[in-house]
Amino acid sequence: MKNLFASLFLSLIIFQHAAAQDNLAVDTIQSSIVAVKPNSEDKTHEFSYKKLIIPTAFISYGVASLSIKSLKELNFSTQYEIGEHKPDHIRLDNYTQFAPAVLVYGLNAAGVQGKHNFRNRSIIYGTSMLITSAITLPLKHIVKEERPDQSNNLSFPSGHTAIAFASAQFMYREYKDTNFWLGISGYSFAVFTGVYRMLNNKHWFGDVIGGAGFGILSTELAYWLYPQIVNLLGGKKDKSQTMIMPFYQQGNMGVGLVKNF
Repeated sequence: MKNLFASLFLSLIIFQHAAAQDNLAVDTIQSSIVAVKPNSEDKTHEFSYKKLIIPTAFISYGVASLSIKSLKELNFSTQYEIGEHKPDHIRLDNYTQFAPAVLVYGLNAAGVQGKHNFRNRSIIYGTSMLITSAITLPLKHIVKEERPDQSNNLSFPSGHTAIAFASAQFMYREYKDTNFWLGISGYSFAVFTGVYRMLNNKHWFGDVIGGAGFGILSTELAYWLYPQIVNLLGGKKDKSQTMIMPFYQQGNMGVGLVKNF
């Protein structure tokens, strides 16, 4: 199980690194042909099918694990191995799911600037959390997969893992152009969260992989939708202020919005 999870995580890092190198090469060629204006349009929010490859693969695996016999057997064998070792159940996964996003705000406060300012990244991250919730919560009630500990039928997909990978993808997108290795560091918290959802006997392996895919997809959609969100909120930047922030309190998750005109 660990080897499979490590391979999937490594493939994600390699793909992200290759994508970053491709973007850097294109930018270098363009800058050698024509001078880039300071206010030229940023392609950060442009849609690209390449950004959907990894989340689509993860989601496809998660969905397939619900019905394909060999993948269901892998779910059971993974949980059996975990049960054999009887690991201590800790609840750090309730907090590590948000760790990459907290790091983004902390690094910016410390002077390590990311792609966007406080207002813009708050809109993007808040949108990502809304999309993640809009996808995972209804799916849990539609699929009705029983958890490994048999506590309820809301196992697929893993919401904690979805939030963790959405947060990690957010950190990656904010720092990939300035410090690639710093950008991917958030994935370590996301992997930790996913692993501990299984160690705590709350999710199957397929739930975690599917959740990771939904989380990455949500953040990518948030970056793509950001220009439309800004237009929807309306008002000029110097006349209005908007803040969208997720919150987690006593097991309840949500998103708050404050707008000053």
